[in-house]
Amino acid sequence: MIMEETGDIGAQSTRGWTVKADLRLIPYTFWMQLGEVQALCSRLCRVPLAPDTSKALHRLYLAKGVAATTAIEGNPLSEEEVRSYIDRTLKLPPSKEYLGREVENILTGLNLILQTIAEPDRDADLTVPLIRDFNRIVLTDLELNEGVVPGELRTHAVGVGSYRGAPAEDCPYLLDRLCAWLPEIQAPQPDDKVAFAVLRAILAHLYLAWIHPFGDGNGRTARLVELLILLKSGVPSPAAHLLSNHYNLTRMRYTRELDRASKSGGDFVPFLGYALQGLLDGLREQMAYVTGQQLTVAWEHYVHEQFRGSGKTTVRQRDLLLELSRHPEGVDSHELRSLSVTLALHYEGKTAKTLSRDLNKLKARDLVRRVGHTWVACPEIILAFLPAQALERPVDQPGAAPPRPRRRARLTPIQAAK
Repeated sequence: MIMEETGDIGAQSTRGWTVKADLRLIPYTFWMQLGEVQALCSRLCRVPLAPDTSKALHRLYLAKGVAATTAIEGNPLSEEEVRSYIDRTLKLPPSKEYLGREVENILTGLNLILQTIAEPDRDADLTVPLIRDFNRIVLTDLELNEGVVPGELRTHAVGVGSYRGAPAEDCPYLLDRLCAWLPEIQAPQPDDKVAFAVLRAILAHLYLAWIHPFGDGNGRTARLVELLILLKSGVPSPAAHLLSNHYNLTRMRYTRELDRASKSGGDFVPFLGYALQGLLDGLREQMAYVTGQQLTVAWEHYVHEQFRGSGKTTVRQRDLLLELSRHPEGVDSHELRSLSVTLALHYEGKTAKTLSRDLNKLKARDLVRRVGHTWVACPEIILAFLPAQALERPVDQPGAAPPRPRRRARLTPIQAAK
């Protein structure tokens, strides 16, 4: 931690500021959450997804991460506008071009991270020159206050609110110590690599915010450093953007936790807990989406297996079931015929008894259920190891509301900047 007392790792700076952390202060619940984060990241890395789905997920969280890290610093562009900018479809007026420049700078920083990790002969460890490169990138071609030089350590005092950064003359020493100390936080076992990388990433972010080594762009620099550490450790790219997104969604608390940590004399545990909980919540949401995508693919395959024939009745019932599956909230029986062009053609000239007979046959095979006047598909029957109580279906009774399904996220494809 950064503090004004003795007892650091290595020599002290001119005014007693130093870098250290006692990991024994971290409560056991934090380690349990780190274990879940690692398990979820491992599952995300190995989950089979259609290439289009995988690319869409990556692009969605790329836009979220870029929008978040600029929004925290006051950029008013919405996430949708950032997506459009990345797609090169957003046209900003001259008075707002600097907002696009801020987004472009973060994209350049992300590309530097990917390049750093991808080149086998390049040192991907965190170094002072690399931190300075990140700062130079995030401030490129922006209007800056007098005395602020992109990539150059400050020579004057700075502060955020009531907090004052480390003395300017101590910044070179503190950055050196930080870069030397972070690699010491290593997993005791190779299987714990991601968990300890998350720990290092959050600590690096917090300590850079404390040191405040640059005249401007410290937050954006810290979040790029955080992202570098996560991606280098093997955290999947959609997950690596979750922390920045969390900080933005909880912006007031983010600022409060940073301020609280500085005023406490360097107590890093509350900020770690805040950041980790946000990361864990985001990972759970991502895994729910991915699981939903897998269930959709497996269910459609199962339906086609169950209706292999080419007879008119078989094809009609198969298409009815597939259309119902695309509406997890359920469909009123009076609206089934008009659910799609395909169903309208299937039931053209047919009586209501034909539709009713098809639905009852699907129901007899546990492929659909009826709740009042609403019909709902039952893809959960292919979840072989779901606990029995989770498979219980509501009793068919008039007026009963259908169960609330998990809604699948709608993804808007975006392109990463070249």
